Amino acid sequence: MSKSEGKIWPYAIGASILLVFGACVATLVITHTIPVEESDTYMMGYHEADAKANEIIKDRIAFDKLYKIEYITNSLSKEKTIIKYKLTDISGHAVNDAKIKVIITRPNIHKYDLELINPSVDNGIYTFESVSLEVDGRWDVMAKVNIEESQRFFNVKADTRQKEAYEY
Repeated sequence: MSKSEGKIWPYAIGASILLVFGACVATLVITHTIPVEESDTYMMGYHEADAKANEIIKDRIAFDKLYKIEYITNSLSKEKTIIKYKLTDISGHAVNDAKIKVIITRPNIHKYDLELINPSVDNGIYTFESVSLEVDGRWDVMAKVNIEESQRFFNVKADTRQKEAYEY
């Protein structure tokens, strides 16, 4: 064995350490430049939602014992979308005195958020004015419903390219 064969290992180890360190730094630099938006599933930051998780769950259970809410919008489209909800009590009678606030947002991007308030109400059907969406694709339609002391969040995932929407 010659003396030169033993000298290559320290260089290889040093180069490997530098490559791993460089990859770590590059990862941090790249991830720092990408905008990260907090989840707003319950129209609040995720820290606040996490702290209030038990209250949110209890509120939903209490609301669902008294009322039924349905998202009855025909379909979400880029032009002239009309958002509608149907609200009844558990026995099927229309509820006309609820306060509903709706936010239409793209998942993880708040740039295109639309806030809808003051719907027209007719026999338990809450209809918001027509809105136009900036881009095609997936949207989250988040509603906060208050009736007297009861409160519930009702979130729907919808897509301008498909007719179906589902609660999450």
